[in-house]
Amino acid sequence: MQFVALGLLILASVTCGSYRDLHPGRFWVVRLREGLTDWDAGQLAQMSGYRVYRKVTGFPDIFVFERQERAFVNPNGKRSESAGVRDLREIGEVMWAAQPERLKRDKRSILRIFDAPDNALEEDYPQQYDDEPQWPEFNDELWQHEWYLKDTRSLPGLPKLDLNVLPVYERGITGRGIRVAVLDDGVEYTHEDLAENYDPEISWDCNHDTPDARPNFQDHVNSHGTRCAGEIAMVANNRKCGVGIAFGAKVGGIKLLGGHVYDLIEGMALGFAHDKVDIYSSSWGPTDDGKTVERPGLLAREAIARGVRKGRQGKGAIFVWASGNGGSRSDNCNCDGYAGSIYTVTVGSASQHGTKPWYGEVCSSILTVTYSSGAYEDQMITTTDVGNKCTVRHTGTSASAPLAAGIIALGLEANPNITWRDVQHIIVNTAEYIPLQANKGWTENAAGLLYNIRFGFGLMNADAFVTAASTWMNVPPKSTEIILPKDFAAPRNLSTSIGTISVTFENATGRIRYLEHVEVQVDLGYTERGVLEIFLTSPRGTKVQLLTKRNRDKSKEGFRPWIFMSVATWSEDPRGMWEVQILDTSPLGIFNSGSLNDCKLILHGTEEIPPHLKDGPRVYNMNYVRRV
Repeated sequence: MQFVALGLLILASVTCGSYRDLHPGRFWVVRLREGLTDWDAGQLAQMSGYRVYRKVTGFPDIFVFERQERAFVNPNGKRSESAGVRDLREIGEVMWAAQPERLKRDKRSILRIFDAPDNALEEDYPQQYDDEPQWPEFNDELWQHEWYLKDTRSLPGLPKLDLNVLPVYERGITGRGIRVAVLDDGVEYTHEDLAENYDPEISWDCNHDTPDARPNFQDHVNSHGTRCAGEIAMVANNRKCGVGIAFGAKVGGIKLLGGHVYDLIEGMALGFAHDKVDIYSSSWGPTDDGKTVERPGLLAREAIARGVRKGRQGKGAIFVWASGNGGSRSDNCNCDGYAGSIYTVTVGSASQHGTKPWYGEVCSSILTVTYSSGAYEDQMITTTDVGNKCTVRHTGTSASAPLAAGIIALGLEANPNITWRDVQHIIVNTAEYIPLQANKGWTENAAGLLYNIRFGFGLMNADAFVTAASTWMNVPPKSTEIILPKDFAAPRNLSTSIGTISVTFENATGRIRYLEHVEVQVDLGYTERGVLEIFLTSPRGTKVQLLTKRNRDKSKEGFRPWIFMSVATWSEDPRGMWEVQILDTSPLGIFNSGSLNDCKLILHGTEEIPPHLKDGPRVYNMNYVRRV
């Protein structure tokens, strides 16, 4: 591309500037065509009425443009400040352009309910320890509180309710060589139980664009990232706090919370060090208020897609996501586009009694669960805290996601060649149903897999995961098929009086034989979004609920458009007739109405049989119980 010289361009602007106050009326995030240089970006910006405010860290082809205020007098004599500014979206060298959007992002812990104030933190756990540890494995002061790593309840004859990690340590696997980045409000990397395992190369403050990822210590709210990091990589055998589930791994902090969050900052965080990070752990998301429907922005979606495409030398970075804490507000994690992405491992919570916690959300995109708190009297999670302190009171799905990230780190040490899709397959085929079997909602799909929208495929089992990973053969390349509805004439009307509409899809000639993810994309307008429920039925008869009723969601916006994702039909043959049902659940005396304008079925899977399925479907040994 040839540009006409337009005077001096201050190239220093490419590398300076702050992300704190990106006024959307003045700034644009711009992705340029591949191959253009920083100089080209500056020339293009100047020709279009902008300047390069800065280059986005970690993205060689993405820039922030700032509009230049050019005063001139137009023919009618009025002064204008926007003359000569071109629409960036119409320029051929621009792949896409979007104005920054300020976001509300919540940490997925339950601090307001359970956490003690700062002056009571030292009373979180008893201090009467002598020099000899109570358990022979580790001498860390709170090891005996880590009930989820070794069941400490000593109840003879009962199933062992922990993550079965000790057999992995006995084989010498601790996560060595694996790098896990915690995307959160920062990490106190000087903490005595984290400093040895902290990795500055995968750490960054995306709010201020500096390498110092420490949290803002003004209040206790910004302890969240330090707690999540400790669960993964607390140093073992140093008599401080506890033991990280992958205590041999390195952990970094990518700070995006604790300040103004823009979609630009979020995207930069999700794409930071994609050539170095093995696992990204995220315990946050859109507000879990039972009425929010929100997805990642353009840059965030691109960062995640690039991570799975190019991360880990092409094997794909692993994105682990907490499912959300909106259970008491009837929230559904399929209304969260981060948890509902095919690229994320969505992790829910189970209490130490093997039940769904009161805060736990349900959705068909949950792949698995790990432990966290349950009822008020249940034990919580032990980890590091800010101020070089420790706590036994970490909780929520925030605490579950880092445990899953740590187990995956153990598996990656055992076999660095497994891909992001292999990780999901291994979870599906090793998660434990037995500790959760007393709960309702389990369904066996046509491939013989048990699934529950409360727990996914079950509780993660570290030993089973690592054992399977050690000898795992990579799954075949993935195919994607888009299936349009059969005999669909838009719009299809729906109302309280009609009750239900059904849309069928005929998949007669598709190449996919072994399913992974299924997405249903709808463009649906409705006068009260929260009264709707959506179900999907596969050609083999497996029925899963994609959307549950959300009592607090009074929005009239509908889903414009929205993707609901399901893993419930994993490994099924998708050929045949699919059905999507949309229900209005309005109470008597209430009338709502709307229309379905579009609906698509998007199938992901393989034509070739995955190697682990050649021996037949997974077998659940209902008599098998692990003992203490």
